[in-house]
Amino acid sequence: MKDANLRIRSLVAALILLALTSMGARAQDSADGFLSDLHNFRVSNYMALDAYYRFSGTGDTGTLNEIVQGINSANDSMNALAESDSGVLTAEQINGLNQEFDKFKNLMRDNINDVRNRGYPDLRLVSDMANQALTMNDKATELYRVAQESSQTATNPRVEAARSAAVKMAQMMAKYSVRTNSSVAQTFQGSSTETPLDEQARELDQLLASVIQGQGTPELKDALNDISAKWQFIRGSYINYNENNVGFVIDRYSKGILKGLATTIEPVSYTHLTLPTTPYV
Repeated sequence: MKDANLRIRSLVAALILLALTSMGARAQDSADGFLSDLHNFRVSNYMALDAYYRFSGTGDTGTLNEIVQGINSANDSMNALAESDSGVLTAEQINGLNQEFDKFKNLMRDNINDVRNRGYPDLRLVSDMANQALTMNDKATELYRVAQESSQTATNPRVEAARSAAVKMAQMMAKYSVRTNSSVAQTFQGSSTETPLDEQARELDQLLASVIQGQGTPELKDALNDISAKWQFIRGSYINYNENNVGFVIDRYSKGILKGLATTIEPVSYTHLTLPTTPYV
């Protein structure tokens, strides 16, 4: 009888331990997903900004769709953050970020309408939007750090380097597009407080080095070598801007780097997006 009771108690203890382990794993997955959504939010907004600068110089419908794609991707990430039950951030913190996002979306809408209705952008509004994008990204970056600390989520250093590299690449694309595509390029160079493009490029050097080093499968190594090759091809154009550079080539290779970072390091790729049937604007 004693043996039977002992076996029952041992079985109950084992089941409780299994349940606690499962709960911990689900909490870890939830926190990881939260960080991934917050990362995708940052990248998507800069992709929308990059597309706007190209749109402001051409008014092209295809480029307008890229803006819509970026904004809606960021919107999906913001909704996922707001609906998350991970408890990683407070409702007040998430609402504060959402308010900054609303400001950015409103400025984006106004700037798009200026180009569509007048044929050229309003420099003041464009400047406001660029500065708001930087303010929003700074807030999102700070909340990302807070989320990591509050959830005590131990993420792979290479994944963190890849995420930082992706955000840096998206920022650089937007800044480069100002100089090569925008009709106000002679008087407007992006956010008034943003790090110069050549310095950002050297920061990206360090981040990509952290991503590429280390062990991995042959497929992963091939993908990372492809990222490195693409970056070496366009690096000089980011560090030493020349108006004779072919902008669409820089844009294509930069997007290739973003896609490579997303598909080789990140669990979810933000490049697989579907355009909405109803336009954002």
